[in-house]
Amino acid sequence: MQAQMVPFIISEDARGQADFYMQALGGEIDVLTTFKDMPGIPEAHQDKVMHMSLTLAGGNKLILTDAFQETAKSSSMGLAITFTHEENARAAYRHLSDGGTEKYPFALQPWGAYYGEVVDRYGMTWQMVHQG
Repeated sequence: MQAQMVPFIISEDARGQADFYMQALGGEIDVLTTFKDMPGIPEAHQDKVMHMSLTLAGGNKLILTDAFQETAKSSSMGLAITFTHEENARAAYRHLSDGGTEKYPFALQPWGAYYGEVVDRYGMTWQMVHQG
């Protein structure tokens, strides 16, 4: 069986979160639809993101949607990304750390790879790796 798995994030600010990730990793919005054309959606929610698909860091896909209410943050889910170049990994680590929490400093590890972990300002855990 062949399939592609794409992370799907329910966000309190899908547009802001997408912009933050595109700045950190490079990328673009492939698809953006809002709730405005859906029947029965209150006026206050019509500009919310129903579906936003991004391409990040040279081909990785990510989907976001806006929540209609506050969402619970979970530490049981995160994203791992492996970089070809150390300087790109360091830059992404710095950017994703801005306004977030550094859980594990990005540094050379005993197993020979560079590794770091952050929780970004939106509550998403990121593991960054560069095979040294």
